[in-house]
Order: sequence, then structure tokens, then C-alpha cells
Amino acid sequence: MKEIVVSGIRSTGNLHLGNYFGAVKNFIQMQHEYTCFFFIADYHSLTTHPTPADLHSNVKQVLVEYLACGLDPEVSTLYVQSDLPEIAELYLLLNMNVYVGELERCTSFKEKIRKQPDNVNAGLLTYPSLMAADILIHRAHKVPVGKDQEQHLEMARTFGNRFNRMYHTELFPEPYAFNYGTALTKIPGLDGSGKMGKSEGEGNAIFLSDTPDVIRKKMMRAVTDSGPTTENQEKPEAIRNIFKLMEVVSSAETLAFFEEKYNTMQIRYGDMKKQLAEDMITFTQPFREKIESLKNDEELIHKIASRGAEKARESAARTLREARHAIGIRHF
Repeated sequence: MKEIVVSGIRSTGNLHLGNYFGAVKNFIQMQHEYTCFFFIADYHSLTTHPTPADLHSNVKQVLVEYLACGLDPEVSTLYVQSDLPEIAELYLLLNMNVYVGELERCTSFKEKIRKQPDNVNAGLLTYPSLMAADILIHRAHKVPVGKDQEQHLEMARTFGNRFNRMYHTELFPEPYAFNYGTALTKIPGLDGSGKMGKSEGEGNAIFLSDTPDVIRKKMMRAVTDSGPTTENQEKPEAIRNIFKLMEVVSSAETLAFFEEKYNTMQIRYGDMKKQLAEDMITFTQPFREKIESLKNDEELIHKIASRGAEKARESAARTLREARHAIGIRHF
């Protein structure tokens, strides 16, 4: 029997190159070797109070873009979190045995209340419980997560083990972090530091759905410096970032050409950014075309989401039925 992989997908809109190289490529590989459940985490996004129109359109956009990248609903199970009421019920059941103190000590909760002191809601506090329900509902063995989510995964193990111990069952296996055996590729942003991400601003990321004109404008605003002052000079962070972007989307010959220009102090960053923009346009074109062809096919989107929910509910219903039985909840 194949091991079960579960991973959530943030429902905050467009995928960028950082998402693609950081996780999505791994998902594409995983789906052929494991029993995979990939869900769009719209419940989680409610902690930020999105408008109904934004929430729905973001879920649709994420679904379309993951399909465009290569997630195959015939091979893996792709569904919307809120289509599984079993998740909400398991979340409730787990919360009965989760302690406020351990939730308050969660690093991400402390960070959230520092950043948004006017919106410290119960959803933020119990975020680890909901994430645990997402994972445990399918009795996952492996969960593709980044470093920032490892504490949440540890809490999911704690909550699952506590349930097993309290109710004398072996219902939930221990889920562990997983990245397909290879280091995730960190894609830098265009601001000269850090990683590519939407939270750093729209201009910091190249989205798979960006038009050629948008990509050109973003690339020309990418941070550089005045150029090297000695031959073979070590690159500062902002320049390393530009070369890293070229490494992942351009040809080896193009990269070597600009490396030579940099090392001999002949680099013209304007020329480099123009070339990089064109290479980004070429790289993202297949995704952009697929997104455009899918986003208006409402019938196909509905069919895929409905089928995914049906497949996911089969697994979720089995788990919840056993969890309720272990607790002692019975129908008369």
C-alpha cells in the first residue's frame, strides 16, 4: 500500500516562481509515487477576513493554476478544504483535548499577534488544531512543509498521539515532514533580499499568470547596484539574486555569458534584466496559456472540484467514523 501524502495549498491567489520551484515541482513528482491529497486551504484564510468575492475567486485561481502546473486530478486527489465537513468536525474533536497554553506558545501565533494586534481571533490561536485535522483526516504519513510549518507538524503529531492514548486506539499514524528527498529550491525576490513572496509586495514576485509586459516592467525595477569595481569580485546579495533567477529560467550559455561580463567588469545590468525578462516570459508562457484556457471553463472546474471532494470525503468519512466510535459517540 502506498504511503499517504497530504499537503495544503494557500488560497491567497496567484502562484509565483518561488511556489513553483519550492513545492509544486515536488507535488508533480509525488503524485505518481504516493497516495496524494492536495487541498486548497480556504478555511485557514478566514482568519484574515477576506471578502466573499475574493475568497471564491482566489480558490478558483489556485485550483486552475495547480492544474496548469501539472497536478493531475486523475492521479492525485485535489479538493477544496471547505468541501469536507469532516475536517471541521475532527477540528472540533481535537480541540477538546488541546490546551490553550500549548497553542499560545506556538511561534506563528506569537508572530501573528505582534503583526496584527487588532485581529487576534480564535482561528489564529487554534490554527495548529485545524492544520492537524487537515493532516489526520486522511491519516497521512508524510507532509510536504517548509521550515516555518515544522512546529505545526510537530503539534499534529502531539494531538494525534494524545487522541490515540486517551481513547486507547491506534487510529492516527505519526506524520513527518517530507520534500521528496531533495532540497527545495529557494527563489529570491526582486527586491534585492529575501525570498520571492506575495507578502513582500506584488512587485517582488514573478507570477505564472503575469503578462509579458508586466514581467518586463517588474524585471527592469529589480534591485541591482552600480556594478563590480574589481575583476572576479564577490557578488553582493542583490546581484546573487539576479544571477540565481537567471540560473533557473535561462540557458547555461546565457548565464555563462553574463557571468563572464560580471567577472571582467563589463556587465550592463539593463541588458541582463532585459534578457532575463524575455527568458522569464518564455519559461512562464506554457503555464500562462494553460491558465487562460482553463479559467473560463466553468464546467471542467466544477467537475474537477466535485470529483476531488467526493474522493477526499471517502477517506475523511472513514477516519471520522472511527474517531467518533473511539470517543464513544454513537447513533441511537
